[in-house]
Amino acid sequence: MPASRLRRVAVLVLEGAKPLDVGIPAQVFTTRASMPYEVRLCGAAPGLVSGGDGLSYHVAHGLDTLGWADIVFIPGYRFPDREDPPPAVVEALVAAHGRGARLAAISTGAFALAATGLLEGRRATTHWHYTRALAAKHPHVRVDENVLFVDEGSVLTSAGAASGIDLCLHILRGDLGVAASNHAARRLVAAPYRSGGQAQYVPRSVPEPLGERFAVTREWALSRLDEPLTLDLMARQAAVSPRTFSRRFVEETGYTPMQWVMRARIDRARELLERSERGVEQIAADVGLGTGANLRMHFQRILGTTPSEYRRTFTRGE
Repeated sequence: MPASRLRRVAVLVLEGAKPLDVGIPAQVFTTRASMPYEVRLCGAAPGLVSGGDGLSYHVAHGLDTLGWADIVFIPGYRFPDREDPPPAVVEALVAAHGRGARLAAISTGAFALAATGLLEGRRATTHWHYTRALAAKHPHVRVDENVLFVDEGSVLTSAGAASGIDLCLHILRGDLGVAASNHAARRLVAAPYRSGGQAQYVPRSVPEPLGERFAVTREWALSRLDEPLTLDLMARQAAVSPRTFSRRFVEETGYTPMQWVMRARIDRARELLERSERGVEQIAADVGLGTGANLRMHFQRILGTTPSEYRRTFTRGE
């Protein structure tokens, strides 16, 4: 796409739309001399759209705008896991994609995009609070809970609202180059590129259990993270066989016992990085990971960042 061509951007405002999710693409791509974009807000029909968080939007355009657009943004909205958008919205999104438009979902807008079937077999993300709901509702979508955004070419998804900025800057880099993206980032007072993924912003990487059969065993393990913990030890504490313990533990938590222990250790390391001045080697010993190298490896794998970068992010300004 030549740099001189005016690109047409539609922001699709659905019922319950979140204010930041609507505002980010509208502001990033708003028409100005330095930015070859034209932005139109649209809805299922022109008129007033009730949004989330006490706001409403008056949109001048209806679904025909999706046929005009080169890029369609789908902001997040409230209660995305309850029901799909109206069939006319889903059909218009599919038609826009068929004509060559890129579809970019911000946060829970991924649910509307998934309703089109265009994410089937593809990677996608959404706000961390809804990743499990998205995976359950659309089991053929490969939900990645650890990233800020996913670019699958003609369909893109991002995590929570601030990750919409990351996605928009990524699109700008692809359309106009790094200089234009950096210029937009400076105007937004945002980082041109954020390291790591959304996993580092999740309160705990250990998920809420789906059952309570082994609650006592989990508490027992959490109090002994600095000690060797094995499947046999945990099964013995739970008074069941290792095979039964492993199977039922996965049913309760979605993770194997050893995966759960590792994430619990990373969570403890996060707390120590945020609240203490201990070095990485000491923290690794405190959480049962032995060496700083081992902590760094698992921290990167689970959170997509390093302990040092995490500490800088979450202690900055204190």
